[in-house]
Amino acid sequence: MRRYFTLIVFIFLSSGCLLTGQIRSNDISSKLEKLFSDLRTNLPSVTKIEKNDSVRSLIFSYAASDSVFSHRFSNLRYLGQITSPDSLVKIITWNLILTDEANRYYCYLIHRGNKKAQGKVYSLTGEYKETTLRTDTVYTSSDWYGALYYDLRPFTTGGTVKYVILGIDYGNSFISRKIIDVLSFNSGGNIIFGYKCFTDGKTIAPRMVFEYSSNAVMSLKFETDNQIVFDHLSPFTPELKGNRQFYGPDFSFDSFIFEKDLWRLKSDIDIKNR
Repeated sequence: MRRYFTLIVFIFLSSGCLLTGQIRSNDISSKLEKLFSDLRTNLPSVTKIEKNDSVRSLIFSYAASDSVFSHRFSNLRYLGQITSPDSLVKIITWNLILTDEANRYYCYLIHRGNKKAQGKVYSLTGEYKETTLRTDTVYTSSDWYGALYYDLRPFTTGGTVKYVILGIDYGNSFISRKIIDVLSFNSGGNIIFGYKCFTDGKTIAPRMVFEYSSNAVMSLKFETDNQIVFDHLSPFTPELKGNRQFYGPDFSFDSFIFEKDLWRLKSDIDIKNR
């Protein structure tokens, strides 16, 4: 009888904890939905920043919770939420559009801990930039360039696991950018963006950046865990070559395929039957 009583109490308490977690997630979800709706209206920048501070506080609390890897907000259109297939990394991003200041990006990156290290939450902030993102350097959390990430996959190189991440940077009113980058964590647990593993057969770069007209739409996505397929970009007319605000897809496709520790460029691939 004592064992049965203990089991009933355990089930009751467990159900109560699950219910409390669910109610708390629903409460945060409704608050965030209202805040993001307000941020999309024509409010003064100072008011938007105040409301965005509330968003950041709620997201940080959520990112530090035990349920962050098992839960996803289904009602938040303007909040990016991606989790790696190995369930060790989750990235939450959004952008803030201001009328009289530089637009901003916000990112909460959660790295799940293991038996040797405790999990960690990283808070990143970046601004829209007119200048092109560099492809010859690495970045850290202190100088993050700013982007909205929408997919990531792990890969192993040099005996360590890193993550290829796909993102978009709206740049300015004329140019958009798609980004293929590499996310990793050094021995001190710090974030590193960039790793020299993208090659066209001649050079090796830490990341790839594609600039094109803000009026165009470029496809960039994983075809498989080991292949990234994307639109080839060309100028609208030959005389506009080099002016990236007049570039767009030309209905041909390129890809990066992971082979022998490198992501290798394959040009003009056939994907009609994919």
